Amino acid sequence: MNKRSLRDLPPQALDGKRAVVRVDFNVPLKNGKVTDDTRLRASLPTIQYLRDKGARVVLLSHLGRPKGGPDPQFSLTQIVRNLEQLLGAPVEFIPDPAAGVATTRRLPRGGVALVENTRFWPGEEKNDVALAKTFAALGDLYVNDAFGSAHRAHSSTEAVAHLLKPAVAGFLMEKELQYLGELLQSPRHPFVAVLGGAKISGKIDVIRSLLPRVDEGVGDRARAGVERRRLEHPHGPVPEDRFGAEQARPEIVLGGLIDVEHRPPLRDRVDRDGAMLARALERWGDERATGENQFFAASRQ
Repeated sequence: MNKRSLRDLPPQALDGKRAVVRVDFNVPLKNGKVTDDTRLRASLPTIQYLRDKGARVVLLSHLGRPKGGPDPQFSLTQIVRNLEQLLGAPVEFIPDPAAGVATTRRLPRGGVALVENTRFWPGEEKNDVALAKTFAALGDLYVNDAFGSAHRAHSSTEAVAHLLKPAVAGFLMEKELQYLGELLQSPRHPFVAVLGGAKISGKIDVIRSLLPRVDEGVGDRARAGVERRRLEHPHGPVPEDRFGAEQARPEIVLGGLIDVEHRPPLRDRVDRDGAMLARALERWGDERATGENQFFAASRQ
């Protein structure tokens, strides 16, 4: 997967420039406190590289699924302190992107600003161009480092990339694409894949792509039984015996896929959701993970 990366830009393209960076800060919270900062830490290489090159970093992210506009329980103000501690530097908060241009221009070289939850603004999930123009006005170039959100055509992930140039992949995105590309193009077998997340409907295309490549897997309870009937194997209906389906159990079958929630971390859920997953990993050996456990693949080395 040959995509233009942040490392492809010359230093002069970054020094003093405002870099709008789409990150994935959709972190778990409890009583307003971050309970797992893995996604914050994953963004640090890209943010720090831009800071070191003299860029002014403007971060965009969603958090949760707010309905009908701003909701304090989904405000990104809750993660500012954690981000400041990880960066060792202050983070300017922009409560309204429409009024944030002046703030981004005042940032010093190496400064960082965080814009309020992108899903607070009408049009984000509809890939609205007008909202994308508002985001684009905050920067001079665009960096997408939100692998976990890149499959969604939203204003902050897709439309804005057509408005801000250059538009490149961040280091986390680059790493995930490289690893995923290697797995899909020339995987070592046996090959087991796990797809996480609650909404299986958005993963049908991925499942169809993986079907002919993987060797074994299990599926997610009732959803697996429903979605299995919607999938077709390249050579006809999905055969039950290909996936080790057990007639008396619903946890089966998505063409070598396992659909489990990605929170908390996958290994912590093995006893509850992954007895068959544990057996599969014991059989197949080494594993690697990508996309913060939204996609999990195991391949014997």
